[in-house]
Amino acid sequence: QGRLVESGGGLVQPGGSLRLSCVASGFTWDHYGVGWFRQAPGKEREGVSCISSNDDNTYYTDSVKGRFTISRDYAKNTVYLQMDSLKPEDTAVYYCAIEPQFVQYCAIVSGPYEYWGQGTQVTVSS
Repeated sequence: QGRLVESGGGLVQPGGSLRLSCVASGFTWDHYGVGWFRQAPGKEREGVSCISSNDDNTYYTDSVKGRFTISRDYAKNTVYLQMDSLKPEDTAVYYCAIEPQFVQYCAIVSGPYEYWGQGTQVTVSS
């Protein structure tokens, strides 16, 4: 059974950086689509970024464009979300998720994603 584990969250001051990691295990195939989502207290979950199966397509929600970067290390079965110039409004629990099929163009809507991690808390505050 596939499993995802996120890490890298924490408390950071505005303008700071964090790198989130999502490690996948138990999957028989590794070229899946991966998305990052977040949920702030009292708000609905929103899509943040995603990466396609061959890493040739990525997508970012408007509020993080130019600040966040998604990447993948196949050797480590890990997808990263580098978050720079963090703002208080980035505070949320961040989740990674897998769409377990070949994905040419990813999308940050939760429907296609079947496997989810437990989340990691990111708090941006002075």
